[in-house]
Amino acid sequence: MDPVAQMKAKVGQVSAQLVESGMTLGLGSGSTAEYMIKDVGQRWQNGELTNLTAVCTSFQSSVLAQGFGIPQQQLNDVDRIDLGIDGADEVDSNLNLVKGGGGCQTREKLVDSRVDRLVIVVDAGKLVDQLGSSMPVPVEVVPEAYRQVAAKLRDLDGDPELRMAVRKAGPVVTDEGNLILDTRFSAIPDPEKLESTINNIPGVLENGLFLNMADEVLIGHIADDGAVSVETRTRK
Repeated sequence: MDPVAQMKAKVGQVSAQLVESGMTLGLGSGSTAEYMIKDVGQRWQNGELTNLTAVCTSFQSSVLAQGFGIPQQQLNDVDRIDLGIDGADEVDSNLNLVKGGGGCQTREKLVDSRVDRLVIVVDAGKLVDQLGSSMPVPVEVVPEAYRQVAAKLRDLDGDPELRMAVRKAGPVVTDEGNLILDTRFSAIPDPEKLESTINNIPGVLENGLFLNMADEVLIGHIADDGAVSVETRTRK
């Protein structure tokens, strides 16, 4: 297992131990969350966890949970979500996030905003000094409006690019049937203002700035000797 995978696996294992019987659980998306879901699934199958209900943030996480037989409900069917565990593509010093590398940002934000406690799981490579410095901000748009939204993003000094599929002709289509404009900004000095401004563009469904949402971030680190550890950061 390569070092990054080792960090992700360790963080997934640690975060899975936060899950308790009787919880309604928000299951996140992405490569690190995948390790967490597998660990939760094994605890479920072993009988260590009982009476769980999962609300999934993507088709990916739903399929993984289904493979372990974890009961699932839709967001509209639950009154509360006790714990959400999700991944991120960037984490800054204030525990603000950029998400959406997997194209699931809309459902992730819907679920993550409903949880009583949101725990983000990442490897150390996802830490950044400023949001948007290592990856673009995903902006989900209705297909009929992607060109006019792209023009508005350029007016905000963004550099939008329609996300194209790999090993499939055409663009990526989200679980909601929309397109994604990956938008790079030279700097994001005011993330709150940018998030609001983008979401007010007609044709935009949601964007990948997740601000003031994470309660804790679990970060996987690997030392020179190969030892893997997990650091916990808590929102002030």
